[in-house]
Amino acid sequence: MELRQLEYFVAVAEEQNFTRAAERVHISQSGISAQIRQLERELGTELIDRSARTATLTVAGRAALEHARTALAAAGALNQAVSEVSGLIRGRLTVGMVIGCTVTPLFDALAAFHRAHPGVEISLLEDNSDRLVDGVRAGTIDLALIGTATATPDGLDALTIISERLVVAVPAGHPLAQQRRVTLRDLVAYPIVCMPPGTGLRTLLDQACASQSIQPVIALQASAADAIADLATRGLAAAVLSESMAERYRDRLTARTIDDVEIPALLALIWKTTHSPAARELLVYSRQAFTKPDPR
Repeated sequence: MELRQLEYFVAVAEEQNFTRAAERVHISQSGISAQIRQLERELGTELIDRSARTATLTVAGRAALEHARTALAAAGALNQAVSEVSGLIRGRLTVGMVIGCTVTPLFDALAAFHRAHPGVEISLLEDNSDRLVDGVRAGTIDLALIGTATATPDGLDALTIISERLVVAVPAGHPLAQQRRVTLRDLVAYPIVCMPPGTGLRTLLDQACASQSIQPVIALQASAADAIADLATRGLAAAVLSESMAERYRDRLTARTIDDVEIPALLALIWKTTHSPAARELLVYSRQAFTKPDPR
């Protein structure tokens, strides 16, 4: 009995089709069929019922499936442990980043990690913060940089990167630019341009409005801070941004802190406790990248 035979058996059991299973494990259909026949001869019983168009498990096949999965998982853990001890980290990582993010230390971390561990395949996924959190919880994303109104999302670990107040940014001639103090009720007297639902800034704005029973007029939405600033510059709406975002547009927009929104907007690195050595190592590089002093 060989591990590859167990892998082929599990693939057919899960795909319920020899052709799809063969594509999944990258061999020919005849090859996977021959290997499973050999496994069945060794066990002395049929595992797959081939009498219908769909490949289904026999009673013996159902009894064998979980044991086959356990054996494959144990072999994978063995390989991973040996690789970790010998310093040969391999595998695949999926990293998430909130749409419109311009914070570059994450890229520095990915680059340093790739130089040290070229055997790990890295995928970068952009999405809104809510979906990134769901992906980390589900295990489809290993590490994500999100905007959030909560320091640590439930069930996850987090490293806060930036903690800032919410601001409104408007052109110099806008009435809010003439005020020294701006409240949430001052803001909602005007059309607003902000990020869409599911992003950290929007969640914070929505929560603040709900706490005061205020109904804002969200006239425009954009995922990128540049687009939000451009729309505000043209006088279409008052932009809601974080302090550091608004700072980039001070040559054309006047920013005022929204005084009565005291809960900060956070940018955080999130992850779930994992046994993957590659994910743990990437987290080390990410912590280093985000905590080193700003060269400015």
